[in-house]
Amino acid sequence: MSRSYNRTHDELRPLTLANGYLTTTAGSVVIEMGNTRVLCAASIEDRVPPFLAETGQGWLTAEYSMLPMSTPGRNAREAARGKQGGRTLEIQRLIGRSLRAVTDLEALGERTVYVDCDVIQADGGTRTASITGGLIAVAELFKSLLREGRIEKNPLRDFVAAISVGVVENQILLDLDYKEDSQAEVDANFVITGEGKIVEIQGTAEQTPFEREVLDRMIDLAMQGIEDLIDRQREIIGDLR
Repeated sequence: MSRSYNRTHDELRPLTLANGYLTTTAGSVVIEMGNTRVLCAASIEDRVPPFLAETGQGWLTAEYSMLPMSTPGRNAREAARGKQGGRTLEIQRLIGRSLRAVTDLEALGERTVYVDCDVIQADGGTRTASITGGLIAVAELFKSLLREGRIEKNPLRDFVAAISVGVVENQILLDLDYKEDSQAEVDANFVITGEGKIVEIQGTAEQTPFEREVLDRMIDLAMQGIEDLIDRQREIIGDLR
C-alpha cells in the first residue's frame, strides 16, 4: 500500500525537534512527526500532592490538550465545556506514567514536575509524540536544575519514547498517520525505554482477534522505531550522567 512520504512499512514519518521553543521555561520542545505537531513544556514547583507530603519524594504529572484547530474541524476547548473528556484523562495519565517510569522521584525532593503537552496539529500519534517530546522537555529542565544547584543528581535514569504500530490491509506498519490509524485492523501504542524495557503496551483488535505471532512482530517493529527516536533524543540531550 502507498504510505505518506513514500515510506516503507518500517519507516518513521519525518521527525523534527525544535528544542528550547519557549523562553518561559528551561524545558520545552516542539516535536513534529509528519503533520503531527506537539508542544511539550516542563516546569517545576516546590510542593507535592498531599499524599506525598513529608515523604521526601517528588512527583511528576502531565496534562494534555488539543488546540481548537488542531484537526480539520474545530474542537471546542475542554475548558469551555467545563470538564475534560475521558480520552484526555487517559492520555495524560499515560504520559505521566511513562515519564515517571524513568525518573528517580526521590532525587527531586519534595517538588512536582508538570509536563504540559499541547497538540498544535493532529495527524495520528499525538500521545506517542507527547511522550517522546516530553522526555526531552523534562531532561532539559533537569539539566537547568542541576546547573542552579537545586538538585544534586539527574533524576532521569533512562530514555523513554513511544510509537504506534498497526495492521493495515494485512500489513504491519510503523508510525501510523491518521488515515492509516482510521483503517487499521489492529492498532497499538508501545512505550519503551532506552534499555529496551517495555513500560506500556496499548493494543486493540479493531475488527477480528489477532495471533500472538502478529504481536511479536509488532513489538519487534516498535523496538526498531523506538531505537531511532531515542537516537534523536540523545542528539539533543546528550548523556544522562
